[in-house]
Amino acid sequence: MNDWVSSLFNGNTLALIGAALAVFLAGTGSAKGVGIVGEAAAGLITEDPGKFGQALLLQALPGTQGIYGLLTAFVILNKIGIVGGTPVELTTQQGFLILASALPIAFVGLYSGIAQGRAAAAGVGIIAKRPEELAKGIMFAAMVETYAVLALLASILMVTGIKL
Repeated sequence: MNDWVSSLFNGNTLALIGAALAVFLAGTGSAKGVGIVGEAAAGLITEDPGKFGQALLLQALPGTQGIYGLLTAFVILNKIGIVGGTPVELTTQQGFLILASALPIAFVGLYSGIAQGRAAAAGVGIIAKRPEELAKGIMFAAMVETYAVLALLASILMVTGIKL
């Protein structure tokens, strides 16, 4: 039992858990958000196939949170030497710091991806009746993106600020 606990609270394990959470949670938010828009877009396309390009543009917007989670994980893996370097042996404290650094994009990515999907799905409703107003639909969805970008910035700044 002691070996299991000590391996779980190993600094490298904690850092990898942080990287995995960034990818998993932000990616889940993006997948859910893209799915929400896809459902709305499919209904629109059955009625007016000519609006496929506009609907696809709106559907792509919630996909960025997953990219941000992957980017954060790459920064973490690079920092600890798993990607592009010699692996570093982390202390438990360093591991917890890296894990904590991944949490902003992990959780904000999860929730903002879903929220952006809902906003973009509403944008599909806009283009259904007024296709010339696509830019307004994009802006509503892009406002949600602001918080994902802030979380990405916070996570990367925190990771890069940790002394190894």
